[in-house]
Amino acid sequence: MKKQHPLKYLLAAIKLAKSVFYYPVSASKRPVAYEKELARIDSIYHGHKGRYGYRRVHLTLKHEGITLNHKTVQRLMGKLNLKSTVRPKK
Repeated sequence: MKKQHPLKYLLAAIKLAKSVFYYPVSASKRPVAYEKELARIDSIYHGHKGRYGYRRVHLTLKHEGITLNHKTVQRLMGKLNLKSTVRPKK
């Protein structure tokens, strides 16, 4: 419909701001934040067969000299859908 009607009127009809329409375009051009850290978190997690949670991953990164807040590590692990396995008590 954009070819038939101006964008201004289409957005007014559905009550959306112009920024909402153009946001996905600008978001795709942005570089990925924490790209190296995401790869390292993934390798640590899979290197320990999914047993490491965000606390242990954070400590491992800290020992390697990569300084990240534990909440950032937790958020990045959530972004990668990484969740540690919980051992049953004996």
